[in-house]
Amino acid sequence: MADSADPFAPARQALESGDYGRVLSLLEPLQNSFPPSTEQGAQLQLLLATACMGRGDNGRAIACCRQVKRCSDPTLRAQARDILEVLEAPALQRPREWSLTLPELAETEPIAGQLQQLVRRRRAGRRPSEPPPPPVGPTRAPIGFALVAMCLLLLGLLLGGCGQIEAELRFGGPGRLQLSEQISAPSGQPNSPWQEQLGAALRRQGLHPVQTATRTGQLRRAEQRLESPMQPAPQTLALLAASVEAAGRLAGLTLPAPVLHWQERNWLLGVRQHLILEFDLRSTDPLPGLAASLELSPLRTRAIRLATPEPVQVLIQTGDRPRRLRWPIRLGAVNRLELTCWRWSGLGLGAVAIAAALALVLGLSALRRQLGFGWPELPA
Repeated sequence: MADSADPFAPARQALESGDYGRVLSLLEPLQNSFPPSTEQGAQLQLLLATACMGRGDNGRAIACCRQVKRCSDPTLRAQARDILEVLEAPALQRPREWSLTLPELAETEPIAGQLQQLVRRRRAGRRPSEPPPPPVGPTRAPIGFALVAMCLLLLGLLLGGCGQIEAELRFGGPGRLQLSEQISAPSGQPNSPWQEQLGAALRRQGLHPVQTATRTGQLRRAEQRLESPMQPAPQTLALLAASVEAAGRLAGLTLPAPVLHWQERNWLLGVRQHLILEFDLRSTDPLPGLAASLELSPLRTRAIRLATPEPVQVLIQTGDRPRRLRWPIRLGAVNRLELTCWRWSGLGLGAVAIAAALALVLGLSALRRQLGFGWPELPA
């Protein structure tokens, strides 16, 4: 039963016993049945890489780990990345003076001769001289440790300045949307260079900066808020797609084009709107301190048909009717949102009210005539 549940169980047992040749012979025929893009295929490549490392074939182990990058599972990609860091690490040369070099036995003096010399020294009343200390080489400044510490410090500063990216889609009249982007750093920290470049790219695309104030009326520091005018929905969605592409390009990532589908149907009294958003972020790895979300307003929770992998959160409520929603976006996953809502048309509602009032007046006039009062007349 264990073999049927795990097709790689015999290979794992052979790997635990150190039989790397048997691991390769068991797994190589299964490569065509399990592509590296699947979870089982990625596990197969990791087992092959471990066996190749045991046999000293680091080149093939690196090739197997690189194929795991095509898998959608972030845990398996992280394991492959850790193995690659070990395999691709440069080999450091140890200085000669750091090691003790033992002379060859053929070049050493026989032990019998050494014992004779020691006996002669004792007879002469001389004590043997103490052996010299082992050659350890001159003391050097820890430059390598200082470089590693500086790299860790710079990495901490870079990740600490990630902050938050909040986008907002504001629904206006039928067929009109407005996009707002807010880029903020953690409290007490300045914006990172990536955030500044992203803000400049959004301004070039047509978003205008807007000042935001806190409860005390003071402007927030290290925060950028940009928004577009209220415009037709296709233009606003195209602006959202361009902002996602700009963020990925500045981060050095090639992201798939987001899926943005907008459908609107007019039923005279109102407009039925259908929106689908899909962001494929499987090629990105989660970063500590970086958060992204999309807000929708005004919108009710019953308009949401699908929200994965994170559920939609309610931010503001007016009575029992939520008016503002937030959808967190997860890095390293496919994020999909689907909603359907109604927007009432003032022109359509007014036309229906006028028609109803006219029908009421005609009905009352017909009832008057049936009662014998005749047509209404002007006073004499």
